[in-house]
Amino acid sequence: MATVFDRLKKLIVEQLEVEENQVTPEVSFTDDLNADSLDLIEFITAVEEEFSVPGRRVEIADEDLEKILTVQDAIDYLYDHGVTD
Repeated sequence: MATVFDRLKKLIVEQLEVEENQVTPEVSFTDDLNADSLDLIEFITAVEEEFSVPGRRVEIADEDLEKILTVQDAIDYLYDHGVTD
């Protein structure tokens, strides 16, 4: 089974149109992957869909979005909200 990082990486490659080798836990969505605010909104929507399961909907609040600056921040957020590998 794919890890949270693997699943996020796939979404990042698809949504932000970057190369897979560019996606590491420490990269910044805006500084390193050149994501703008619209890119991030679309990415967060895809993350919510990917990681929601029956009985547990993942919803990332706007105030939380401001704290998700790197791939690792996204991984940590998902773990903190009940998502597991």
